[in-house]
Amino acid sequence: MQTVKMVVTGPFNSGKTAFIQSVSEIDVVSTERKISSEEERIKETTTVAMDFGRITVDDDLVLYLFGTPGQKRFDFMWEILSEGMLGFVVMVDSARPETFREARGILQTFRAYAPTPYVVAANKQDMDDAWEVDDLRIALKLDPKVKMLPCVAMDKETVKSVLLELLYSILEEMKEE
Repeated sequence: MQTVKMVVTGPFNSGKTAFIQSVSEIDVVSTERKISSEEERIKETTTVAMDFGRITVDDDLVLYLFGTPGQKRFDFMWEILSEGMLGFVVMVDSARPETFREARGILQTFRAYAPTPYVVAANKQDMDDAWEVDDLRIALKLDPKVKMLPCVAMDKETVKSVLLELLYSILEEMKEE
């Protein structure tokens, strides 16, 4: 059986935990802790080490999903979680332009850890104030070749389509080696 390790990363509150929870066939192993700061207005808990989920694609293929903490103070976990990854997803909160620069920085950090395939998920596309994918691509200064996909982290189908695109990129790269 082939296992594929994928990392789901992005800024605080971009939807990483919800993304993994919506598709994992096991209860997500989560390291959520209560927040006691101004971020509490946004949400009550935050991931401090990682989230872990699993998806069996077929008899021969299992995806392991590792979600990173989004807060800068826990970024020491990023490099640890990136070890052995075959690809990664950068989650971007399409409705919070103040997080776009941070998302771009996280993308560059993960590309430096490992030159693996990646996709960018434009999350929260169901919100009225969400930026269009094409506008988000410009704001993030992404190369036209980078796969940027609309997503709603709580919608299993859009999450599956993001993961499949990443999986196709990983398999394509494996063929070339």
